[in-house]
Amino acid sequence: MKIWFDLSNSPHINLFYPIIKQLSSDHEIIITCRPLANTVEMLDLVGFDYTIVGKHYGKKLLAKIYGYPVRVLQLWYFLRKKKPDVAISQSSFHSPLVAKMLGIPSIYMNDNEHAKGNIPSFIFATKILVPEFLTQDLVSKQFGKASKVIRYPGVKEGIYLSANTFKRKHRSSSKRKIYIRPEPWVAQYYKGDLNFLDPLIQNLKNDNDIIILPRGGEQAKHYLQQEFSGITVQAQPLSLEEIVFDCNLFIGAGGTMTREIALLGIPTISVYQDELLKVDEFMMFRGLLEHEPDLNSDQVEYILKNREAKAANTELLDKGNVARNLILEELFKLVE
Repeated sequence: MKIWFDLSNSPHINLFYPIIKQLSSDHEIIITCRPLANTVEMLDLVGFDYTIVGKHYGKKLLAKIYGYPVRVLQLWYFLRKKKPDVAISQSSFHSPLVAKMLGIPSIYMNDNEHAKGNIPSFIFATKILVPEFLTQDLVSKQFGKASKVIRYPGVKEGIYLSANTFKRKHRSSSKRKIYIRPEPWVAQYYKGDLNFLDPLIQNLKNDNDIIILPRGGEQAKHYLQQEFSGITVQAQPLSLEEIVFDCNLFIGAGGTMTREIALLGIPTISVYQDELLKVDEFMMFRGLLEHEPDLNSDQVEYILKNREAKAANTELLDKGNVARNLILEELFKLVE
Protein backbone atom coordinates (compact mmCIF):
# COMPACT_ATOMS: atom_id res chain seq x y z
CA MET A 1 0.00 0.00 0.00
CA LYS A 2 1.16 3.54 -0.79
CA ILE A 3 0.35 6.03 1.94
CA TRP A 4 0.69 9.77 1.35
CA PHE A 5 1.45 12.11 4.27
CA ASP A 6 1.41 15.86 3.65
CA LEU A 7 3.47 17.32 6.50
CA SER A 8 2.74 20.98 5.89
CA ASN A 9 3.97 22.33 9.25
CA SER A 10 6.68 21.32 11.72
CA PRO A 11 4.41 19.88 14.49
CA HIS A 12 3.08 17.30 12.04
CA ILE A 13 6.46 15.58 11.93
CA ASN A 14 6.43 14.61 15.59
CA LEU A 15 2.76 13.63 15.37
CA PHE A 16 3.21 11.18 12.52
CA TYR A 17 6.75 10.03 13.32
CA PRO A 18 5.83 6.81 15.20
CA ILE A 19 3.05 6.03 12.72
CA ILE A 20 5.34 6.46 9.71
CA LYS A 21 8.07 4.36 11.36
CA GLN A 22 5.57 1.60 12.07
CA LEU A 23 4.07 1.62 8.57
CA SER A 24 7.30 2.00 6.61
CA SER A 25 8.39 -1.61 7.15
CA ASP A 26 5.44 -2.99 5.16
CA HIS A 27 4.18 -0.07 3.08
CA GLU A 28 5.50 2.62 0.75
CA ILE A 29 5.46 6.05 2.35
CA ILE A 30 5.20 9.25 0.29
CA ILE A 31 5.93 12.48 2.19
CA THR A 32 5.34 15.97 0.87
CA CYS A 33 6.02 19.19 2.76
CA ARG A 34 6.46 22.92 2.34
CA PRO A 35 9.11 25.26 3.79
CA LEU A 36 7.34 26.62 6.89
CA ALA A 37 8.41 26.96 10.54
CA ASN A 38 11.43 24.59 10.48
CA THR A 39 9.48 21.81 8.72
CA VAL A 40 12.25 20.97 6.27
CA GLU A 41 14.95 21.15 8.93
CA MET A 42 12.99 18.83 11.22
CA LEU A 43 12.44 16.32 8.42
CA ASP A 44 16.20 16.30 7.90
CA LEU A 45 16.65 15.85 11.65
CA VAL A 46 14.50 12.72 11.78
CA GLY A 47 15.89 11.35 8.51
CA PHE A 48 12.68 11.01 6.48
CA ASP A 49 12.71 11.16 2.68
CA TYR A 50 10.47 13.96 1.45
CA THR A 51 9.63 16.21 -1.47
CA ILE A 52 9.04 19.94 -1.09
CA VAL A 53 5.91 20.93 -2.97
CA GLY A 54 4.83 24.57 -3.03
CA LYS A 55 5.39 27.21 -0.38
CA HIS A 56 3.64 29.09 2.41
CA TYR A 57 1.91 32.28 1.30
CA GLY A 58 2.12 34.25 4.54
CA LYS A 59 -0.50 35.61 6.93
CA LYS A 60 -2.59 37.78 4.58
CA LEU A 61 -5.92 36.23 3.63
CA LEU A 62 -5.81 37.23 -0.03
CA ALA A 63 -2.37 35.65 -0.45
CA LYS A 64 -3.62 32.47 1.22
CA ILE A 65 -6.69 32.36 -1.05
CA TYR A 66 -4.43 32.70 -4.09
CA GLY A 67 -1.91 30.17 -2.84
CA TYR A 68 -4.42 27.47 -1.92
CA PRO A 69 -5.35 26.30 -5.46
CA VAL A 70 -1.75 26.76 -6.59
CA ARG A 71 -0.41 24.23 -4.08
CA VAL A 72 -3.39 21.92 -4.63
CA LEU A 73 -2.50 21.72 -8.34
CA GLN A 74 1.21 21.33 -7.56
CA LEU A 75 0.48 18.42 -5.23
CA TRP A 76 -1.92 16.80 -7.72
CA TYR A 77 0.66 17.08 -10.51
CA PHE A 78 3.38 15.51 -8.34
CA LEU A 79 1.21 12.71 -6.94
CA ARG A 80 -0.72 11.62 -10.04
CA LYS A 81 2.21 9.48 -11.19
CA LYS A 82 2.99 8.25 -7.67
CA LYS A 83 -0.51 6.72 -7.42
CA PRO A 84 -0.97 6.70 -3.62
CA ASP A 85 -3.76 4.53 -2.20
CA VAL A 86 -4.72 6.71 0.74
CA ALA A 87 -3.91 10.14 2.20
CA ILE A 88 -3.59 11.25 5.82
CA SER A 89 -2.75 14.65 7.26
CA GLN A 90 -3.06 16.95 10.26
CA SER A 91 -4.13 20.51 9.43
CA SER A 92 -3.07 20.21 5.79
CA PHE A 93 -5.88 22.07 4.11
CA HIS A 94 -4.66 20.86 0.71
CA SER A 95 -4.54 17.13 1.32
CA PRO A 96 -8.27 16.20 1.35
CA LEU A 97 -9.01 18.09 -1.89
CA VAL A 98 -5.96 16.65 -3.64
CA ALA A 99 -6.98 13.16 -2.50
CA LYS A 100 -10.46 13.76 -3.93
CA MET A 101 -8.92 14.83 -7.26
CA LEU A 102 -6.77 11.68 -7.24
CA GLY A 103 -9.79 9.51 -6.48
CA ILE A 104 -8.41 8.14 -3.20
CA PRO A 105 -9.80 8.19 0.37
CA SER A 106 -8.35 10.54 2.98
CA ILE A 107 -8.14 11.09 6.72
CA TYR A 108 -8.01 14.68 7.91
CA MET A 109 -7.09 15.49 11.52
CA ASN A 110 -7.31 18.82 13.32
CA ASP A 111 -7.61 20.12 16.88
CA ASN A 112 -7.90 23.85 16.05
CA GLU A 113 -11.53 24.90 15.85
CA HIS A 114 -10.57 28.40 14.66
CA ALA A 115 -8.74 27.35 11.49
CA LYS A 116 -10.68 28.50 8.42
CA GLY A 117 -8.95 25.86 6.32
CA ASN A 118 -11.02 23.24 8.12
CA ILE A 119 -13.98 24.16 5.91
CA PRO A 120 -12.69 22.72 2.58
CA SER A 121 -10.88 19.97 4.47
CA PHE A 122 -14.01 18.79 6.29
CA ILE A 123 -15.98 18.91 3.04
CA PHE A 124 -13.55 16.81 0.97
CA ALA A 125 -12.12 14.42 3.59
CA THR A 126 -13.41 10.86 3.74
CA LYS A 127 -12.91 10.70 7.51
CA ILE A 128 -12.43 13.52 10.02
CA LEU A 129 -10.51 12.76 13.22
CA VAL A 130 -10.79 15.28 16.06
CA PRO A 131 -9.99 15.04 19.79
CA GLU A 132 -12.67 14.09 22.29
CA PHE A 133 -13.37 17.65 23.51
CA LEU A 134 -14.34 19.07 20.08
CA THR A 135 -18.12 18.80 20.00
CA GLN A 136 -20.12 18.13 16.86
CA ASP A 137 -21.50 21.68 17.05
CA LEU A 138 -17.98 23.06 16.54
CA VAL A 139 -17.27 20.66 13.69
CA SER A 140 -20.64 21.29 12.03
CA LYS A 141 -19.98 25.03 11.99
CA GLN A 142 -17.20 24.25 9.51
CA PHE A 143 -19.32 21.83 7.45
CA GLY A 144 -18.04 18.64 9.02
CA LYS A 145 -20.72 15.95 8.69
CA ALA A 146 -21.31 13.86 11.78
CA SER A 147 -21.19 10.68 9.69
CA LYS A 148 -17.53 11.42 8.85
CA VAL A 149 -16.36 12.37 12.34
CA ILE A 150 -14.40 10.07 14.63
CA ARG A 151 -13.22 11.33 18.03
CA TYR A 152 -9.99 10.08 19.48
CA PRO A 153 -9.29 10.10 23.23
CA GLY A 154 -7.02 12.73 24.78
CA VAL A 155 -4.93 15.25 22.86
CA LYS A 156 -2.95 14.79 19.66
CA GLU A 157 0.33 15.37 21.52
CA GLY A 158 -0.29 12.17 23.48
CA ILE A 159 -0.42 10.18 20.24
CA TYR A 160 3.33 10.45 19.74
CA LEU A 161 4.67 11.39 23.16
CA SER A 162 3.38 8.08 24.47
CA ALA A 163 5.88 6.36 22.18
CA ASN A 164 8.92 8.13 23.71
CA THR A 165 10.90 8.22 26.93
CA PHE A 166 12.32 11.59 27.96
CA LYS A 167 15.06 12.07 30.55
CA ARG A 168 15.57 15.08 32.77
CA LYS A 169 18.94 16.53 33.76
CA HIS A 170 19.70 17.50 37.37
CA ARG A 171 21.20 20.96 36.92
CA SER A 172 23.90 22.35 39.20
CA SER A 173 24.09 25.73 37.46
CA SER A 174 22.78 28.75 39.37
CA LYS A 175 21.13 30.08 36.22
CA ARG A 176 17.74 28.65 35.32
CA LYS A 177 17.04 27.68 31.73
CA ILE A 178 13.92 29.24 30.23
CA TYR A 179 12.83 28.21 26.76
CA ILE A 180 10.56 30.66 24.95
CA ARG A 181 8.45 29.97 21.84
CA PRO A 182 7.18 33.31 20.46
CA GLU A 183 3.83 33.98 18.80
CA PRO A 184 2.98 32.60 15.32
CA TRP A 185 3.68 35.53 13.02
CA VAL A 186 2.13 34.01 9.87
CA ALA A 187 -0.74 31.92 11.26
CA GLN A 188 -4.14 32.87 9.82
CA TYR A 189 -5.93 32.09 13.10
CA TYR A 190 -3.72 34.34 15.29
CA LYS A 191 -5.05 37.88 15.87
CA GLY A 192 -2.98 38.81 18.93
CA ASP A 193 -0.09 41.26 19.33
CA LEU A 194 3.34 40.72 17.78
CA ASN A 195 6.63 40.98 19.70
CA PHE A 196 4.76 41.46 22.99
CA LEU A 197 7.28 39.19 24.75
CA ASP A 198 10.24 41.50 24.04
CA PRO A 199 10.13 43.49 27.33
CA LEU A 200 9.79 40.29 29.37
CA ILE A 201 12.73 38.67 27.58
CA GLN A 202 14.91 41.71 28.20
CA ASN A 203 13.99 41.70 31.91
CA LEU A 204 14.78 38.00 32.30
CA LYS A 205 17.97 37.66 30.29
CA ASN A 206 20.47 38.83 32.94
CA ASP A 207 19.52 36.31 35.61
CA ASN A 208 18.48 33.35 33.46
CA ASP A 209 19.63 31.40 30.43
CA ILE A 210 17.07 32.37 27.79
CA ILE A 211 16.71 30.20 24.70
CA ILE A 212 14.42 31.51 21.96
CA LEU A 213 12.83 28.89 19.72
CA PRO A 214 11.84 30.98 16.67
CA ARG A 215 9.11 29.88 14.28
CA GLY A 216 11.08 30.91 11.20
CA GLY A 217 13.99 32.87 9.79
CA GLU A 218 12.40 36.32 10.04
CA GLN A 219 11.51 35.81 13.67
CA ALA A 220 15.04 34.57 14.37
CA LYS A 221 16.46 37.77 12.83
CA HIS A 222 14.31 39.85 15.15
CA TYR A 223 15.81 38.21 18.24
CA LEU A 224 19.36 38.47 16.89
CA GLN A 225 19.23 42.25 17.21
CA GLN A 226 21.64 43.95 19.59
CA GLU A 227 18.93 44.70 22.16
CA PHE A 228 18.63 40.96 22.80
CA SER A 229 22.34 40.31 23.28
CA GLY A 230 23.02 37.62 25.85
CA ILE A 231 20.17 35.34 24.87
CA THR A 232 20.43 32.25 22.68
CA VAL A 233 18.47 32.18 19.44
CA GLN A 234 18.18 28.55 18.37
CA ALA A 235 18.79 28.67 14.62
CA GLN A 236 18.31 24.93 14.10
CA PRO A 237 15.32 23.11 15.58
CA LEU A 238 15.86 21.22 18.81
CA SER A 239 14.28 17.87 19.51
CA LEU A 240 11.80 17.67 22.36
CA GLU A 241 14.24 15.47 24.25
CA GLU A 242 16.89 18.22 24.11
CA ILE A 243 14.44 20.79 25.47
CA VAL A 244 12.99 18.62 28.23
CA PHE A 245 16.48 17.54 29.31
CA ASP A 246 17.30 20.80 31.10
CA CYS A 247 14.25 23.08 30.90
CA ASN A 248 13.23 24.80 34.14
CA LEU A 249 10.38 26.77 32.59
CA PHE A 250 8.74 26.89 29.18
CA ILE A 251 6.95 30.02 27.99
CA GLY A 252 4.93 29.57 24.82
CA ALA A 253 2.72 31.93 22.83
CA GLY A 254 0.39 29.12 21.85
CA GLY A 255 0.90 26.16 19.58
CA THR A 256 1.73 22.49 19.73
CA MET A 257 5.14 22.80 21.36
CA THR A 258 3.67 24.51 24.42
CA ARG A 259 1.26 21.61 24.92
CA GLU A 260 3.99 19.02 24.32
CA ILE A 261 6.18 20.43 27.06
CA ALA A 262 3.26 20.78 29.46
CA LEU A 263 2.19 17.17 28.89
CA LEU A 264 5.72 16.05 29.74
CA GLY A 265 5.52 17.65 33.18
CA ILE A 266 7.68 20.75 32.68
CA PRO A 267 6.31 23.97 34.29
CA THR A 268 4.68 25.65 31.30
CA ILE A 269 3.04 29.04 30.85
CA SER A 270 0.94 29.94 27.83
CA VAL A 271 1.05 33.64 27.01
CA TYR A 272 -1.25 33.28 24.00
CA GLN A 273 -2.89 36.65 23.27
CA ASP A 274 -5.91 35.46 21.29
CA GLU A 275 -8.98 33.34 22.13
CA LEU A 276 -7.84 30.07 23.68
CA LEU A 277 -8.39 26.82 21.82
CA LYS A 278 -10.49 24.09 23.40
CA VAL A 279 -7.39 21.92 23.62
CA ASP A 280 -5.64 24.49 25.82
CA GLU A 281 -8.70 24.78 28.06
CA PHE A 282 -8.76 20.97 28.26
CA MET A 283 -5.15 20.92 29.50
CA MET A 284 -5.63 23.87 31.85
CA PHE A 285 -8.58 22.09 33.49
CA ARG A 286 -6.20 19.21 34.27
CA GLY A 287 -3.62 21.53 35.80
CA LEU A 288 -1.03 20.88 33.11
CA LEU A 289 -0.89 24.39 31.70
CA GLU A 290 -1.17 27.92 33.08
CA HIS A 291 -2.41 30.85 31.02
CA GLU A 292 -0.85 34.24 31.79
CA PRO A 293 -1.23 36.51 28.73
CA ASP A 294 0.26 39.46 30.65
CA LEU A 295 3.11 37.50 32.22
CA ASN A 296 5.77 39.63 33.96
CA SER A 297 9.19 38.91 35.42
CA ASP A 298 7.93 38.81 39.03
CA GLN A 299 5.46 36.07 38.09
CA VAL A 300 8.23 34.17 36.32
CA GLU A 301 10.42 34.36 39.42
CA TYR A 302 7.58 33.07 41.59
CA ILE A 303 6.90 30.18 39.21
CA LEU A 304 10.59 29.25 39.06
CA LYS A 305 10.76 29.11 42.86
CA ASN A 306 7.48 27.27 43.41
CA ARG A 307 6.99 24.95 40.42
CA GLU A 308 9.09 21.88 39.77
CA ALA A 309 9.06 19.41 36.92
CA LYS A 310 6.77 16.43 37.41
CA ALA A 311 6.35 13.13 35.63
CA ALA A 312 4.55 13.17 32.30
CA ASN A 313 0.77 12.89 32.49
CA THR A 314 0.08 9.16 32.29
CA GLU A 315 -3.66 9.56 31.67
CA LEU A 316 -3.13 11.48 28.43
CA LEU A 317 -0.21 9.30 27.37
CA ASP A 318 -2.33 6.17 27.82
CA LYS A 319 -5.08 7.80 25.80
CA GLY A 320 -2.46 8.65 23.17
CA ASN A 321 -1.66 4.96 22.71
CA VAL A 322 -5.34 4.23 22.15
CA ALA A 323 -5.65 7.13 19.72
CA ARG A 324 -2.61 6.01 17.70
CA ASN A 325 -4.09 2.54 17.28
CA LEU A 326 -7.40 4.11 16.29
CA ILE A 327 -5.72 6.14 13.54
CA LEU A 328 -4.06 3.04 12.12
CA GLU A 329 -7.32 1.10 12.29
CA GLU A 330 -9.23 3.80 10.40
CA LEU A 331 -6.43 4.11 7.84
CA PHE A 332 -6.62 0.43 6.95
CA LYS A 333 -10.42 0.48 6.87
CA LEU A 334 -10.30 3.05 4.07
CA VAL A 335 -8.37 0.75 1.74
CA GLU A 336 -10.08 -2.56 2.53
